[in-house]
Amino acid sequence: MRDDFFKYQAQTSPHPLAMEISHAEGAYIYDSEGKAYLDFVAGVSACSLGHKHPKVVKAIKDQVDKYLHVMVYGEYVQQPAVALTKYIAKHLPKPLEMTYLTNSGTEAIDGALKLARRVTGRSEIIAANHAYHGNTMGALSIMGFEARKSPFRPLIPDVKFIDFNNESHIEHITRNTAAVVLETIQGGAGFIEPTHHYLQNVRKRCDAVGALLVLDEIQPCFGRTGALFGFEHYHCVPDILVTGKGLGGGLPIGAFTASKAHMSLLKDNPKLGHITTFGGHPVIAAAALATVKEITESDLIQQTLVKEKLIREHLKHPLIKTIRGRGLMLAAMTDSSDIANEVILKCQNEGLILFWLLFEPKAIRITPPLTISNEEIIKGCEIIKRVLDTIEA
Repeated sequence: MRDDFFKYQAQTSPHPLAMEISHAEGAYIYDSEGKAYLDFVAGVSACSLGHKHPKVVKAIKDQVDKYLHVMVYGEYVQQPAVALTKYIAKHLPKPLEMTYLTNSGTEAIDGALKLARRVTGRSEIIAANHAYHGNTMGALSIMGFEARKSPFRPLIPDVKFIDFNNESHIEHITRNTAAVVLETIQGGAGFIEPTHHYLQNVRKRCDAVGALLVLDEIQPCFGRTGALFGFEHYHCVPDILVTGKGLGGGLPIGAFTASKAHMSLLKDNPKLGHITTFGGHPVIAAAALATVKEITESDLIQQTLVKEKLIREHLKHPLIKTIRGRGLMLAAMTDSSDIANEVILKCQNEGLILFWLLFEPKAIRITPPLTISNEEIIKGCEIIKRVLDTIEA
């Protein structure tokens, strides 16, 4: 299978990890030889409830027995999608009340860009340097990292960039601006949180000039930061909220949510302003609803903050300079990319899965499932420290 993987499946990097997967359950992934790996990555923040959570699996099986895909998105009334969007609205502040379900976070970003231009009649989009929002042409256009964009230019026009957390750059938001698109917590840049009242000040500026604020919560959403949505920490409600990853319980999903008045603009002038065949797929929507219900109806969100403290307490080492982020969206910062690479690769050999961040090579990603136990957290931290002890700084 490994040979076929390299021969037939398109690759995303010159040196994929290429671990051959047998099965996964809870906080563990097992390879084809039966070796268990403690998962500190959760499919890059996607598997909120770990692997093969019984409530998610049951929801999938129950829906499979009823029907799979029956019609393009938005035409038929399908209970899983209706129930999911209603449940999301129940847990969001106004004006966030209507959700468009997509197949991925990057597609949701593209939908949000289209909606912002449709609402305002303006074209200018402002994003942040070192931002990551996905890899479709729209999302790529607002990526704040030129080296990853330049081979694919020309991209969509009229996009400008500001520095995240730079208060003086807020003045670049003007009456020409359709939307400001920011990650609530910058992910690829190294899990950088907004400082002071930065998001609130961006919100005020958008209100003053009539621009929309789009917050990308594809990584922080649904409990990972110790609140259901990351923006709750910073007291800033967006006009459009983009979610994905952890919403799906391990299945592919994205969503963008806005007011009914704004979202209704996508259905006329022109009709079918945003369409998708498989968005809102009944099986995926059923899994997502089960996931969100388990997160909101249990103590997982509160436990996330307890588990963050546990990681910070047990991951003290001279080669870890600081730990960025919040909840179970953490980045252990080292002095060099060489140290980070060595830790990630050696830890896999020791039965612990870690990963990189896109634009911050000195970071070690720590985004385990919300369901990980305290004992598993301590075990993983001990493996990291044991590997760090073998590294010469």
